[in-house]
Amino acid sequence: MKKLGKTFRRLFHRQKQLNRSMAGNTLLFVLMGICGVFMALPLVMIANNALKPLDEIYQYPPKIFVRNPTLENFSDLFVLMNDSWVPFSRYIINTVIITGGGTVGHVLVASLAAYPLAKRNFPGKSIVFSMVVLSMMFSWTVTQIPNYMIISWLHINNNYLALILPAWQYGMGLYLMKQFMEQIPDSLLESARLDGASEFRVFWTIVMPNVKPAWLTLAIFQFQQMWGNTGSMYLRDEALKPLQFALQQITAGGAARAGASAAVTFFIAAIPIIFFLACQSNVLETMTTSGMKE
Repeated sequence: MKKLGKTFRRLFHRQKQLNRSMAGNTLLFVLMGICGVFMALPLVMIANNALKPLDEIYQYPPKIFVRNPTLENFSDLFVLMNDSWVPFSRYIINTVIITGGGTVGHVLVASLAAYPLAKRNFPGKSIVFSMVVLSMMFSWTVTQIPNYMIISWLHINNNYLALILPAWQYGMGLYLMKQFMEQIPDSLLESARLDGASEFRVFWTIVMPNVKPAWLTLAIFQFQQMWGNTGSMYLRDEALKPLQFALQQITAGGAARAGASAAVTFFIAAIPIIFFLACQSNVLETMTTSGMKE
């Protein structure tokens, strides 16, 4: 019987070796490399355009790589920002408040709302979750006017809360957190309750650490969305507007500001990329892990 088992293991191992041919692996890596180059090409062009002088920016046909790199585009950008009505530091502070408040608030609200939907039974649970899924089917343009009316009724127009509060109610975050929390074994939570842990302590010390990859992924998506918000629909005071609004005004300055516009594009793209790289390992874990099992 042991000899028969060894024979089957050898045949299975040989079959696995035959399926993993060197030619197939080489072709796969070549295709992945080509796709990676095409995906990285726009980022490479953004970085090179930010270092190009004006004559290279307007060169036709355009060149991908810079020949005479310069930092004049960045210096022109800071000169333009310092000449604005509001100090450059004020735009940065506004952006930090809006982006940080919207991102942290959305992660907390989505996690707190997803926990009872994933781990508790109550009347109307399926209806509530169906409404959340249904809300994800509508484009933001459909809810733009109702959102504006609600914000007006709350009298928070021309206020940071006009951008922060709507960010807390996106259904995608709640859906992601619920699906990930459902993979946590109920026996683990019951053990904590039997040891005397309160429901909030179970959520904060057991559930949230186990779904860390999920809420970090959610934070990246929300950060990217909040970072690109100009606030032009709700904010009228120049002193309240985020950095994105000021940078867009620079890019609309015409051909004379082409160098500064290239620096603006680099600045807009760099911050979300840095934030993503800081959380990259956890994002990949979210995409590959299947969660905890009973």
